[in-house]
Amino acid sequence: MRVACFGGSFNPPHVGHAMVAAWCLWTERVDEVWIIPAFVHAFDKALAPFPRRLAACEALAALLGPRARALDIEAHLPRPSFTVNTLDALAEAHPDARLQLVLGADNLDSLKKWKNWERIQSAYAPIVVGRGCHDVPGVPTFPDVSSTEVRRRLGAGEPVDSLVPAAVLAAWGQPG
Repeated sequence: MRVACFGGSFNPPHVGHAMVAAWCLWTERVDEVWIIPAFVHAFDKALAPFPRRLAACEALAALLGPRARALDIEAHLPRPSFTVNTLDALAEAHPDARLQLVLGADNLDSLKKWKNWERIQSAYAPIVVGRGCHDVPGVPTFPDVSSTEVRRRLGAGEPVDSLVPAAVLAAWGQPG
């Protein structure tokens, strides 16, 4: 089984995330997509509470169908769980799966800061996708939807219905 491991803050998940996950499935690059919200961001980024982000990721996975699921694995790993640790734990728990990391092109400039990037690259064959102005020749570029902008709009009482699927927004709920 080929699995796309799609990690991120998902603070909240939005249509850009949905498009990437669906593309991985629809183009048959993988058999399943596992959406993996970070429990604690490795670079100390402030995040909404994990249960809230996980619930929104579960709603997104439900929209994508039976070949997508959200995983809470990072809640059970030492903190912070670096990408390599999460992938290694998943590989150990699922030895028959061929795991691949979904990687947004916006992360390419920071890979030298990632723990064991070379091993991630060799063991978990990244699926690189472009994002807005971060495009890479030969890979698709998806709309540059920003969770930061979604949160700003929510805080200002502005609509986000074009940026967040309704079921995900319902799962995200109100701050609290």
